[in-house]
Amino acid sequence: MERFRLGQTHALISTTVVEVGVDVPNATIMLIENAERFGLSQLHQLRGRVGRGEHKSYCILLTSDQSAETTAKLSVLEKTNNGFDVAEADWELRGPGDLLGTAQSGLPALKIGNLKSDAHLMRSARAVAMSIFANDPALERPENQRFRRLIVEREGRTFAHVS
Repeated sequence: MERFRLGQTHALISTTVVEVGVDVPNATIMLIENAERFGLSQLHQLRGRVGRGEHKSYCILLTSDQSAETTAKLSVLEKTNNGFDVAEADWELRGPGDLLGTAQSGLPALKIGNLKSDAHLMRSARAVAMSIFANDPALERPENQRFRRLIVEREGRTFAHVS
């Protein structure tokens, strides 16, 4: 790696470890084989390793996978260099995951709305819920009994899981 950085070696073949902390300003070409195996964010990070100097650079993504999913993913990288746009496209393609669990992609089991377009509604609903809890912490008032059944008295849960 040091010889490559110093310009003594003109080609480097590496695993994705090259992504971490490598800064070779005059690296101008990166070829990524089996690009379908990587996530959008990782591909975006990898291509950021080239083009740091004054010379024009290229990141070539190779795949033999002709699926619509791979084509859609790779076309995102073809269209933008903006990390926020890449992250948003990744969300659209893979789903938001499970906000209350561990899944990092896919759709949640209970869909309560579209996290992107309904965020204002969700913030409003949370504010109303917090107001109800502030005025009736144990949900003992008659008008709040319906919430108590939904939130607390299931599977031995307490209010500890409500945020």
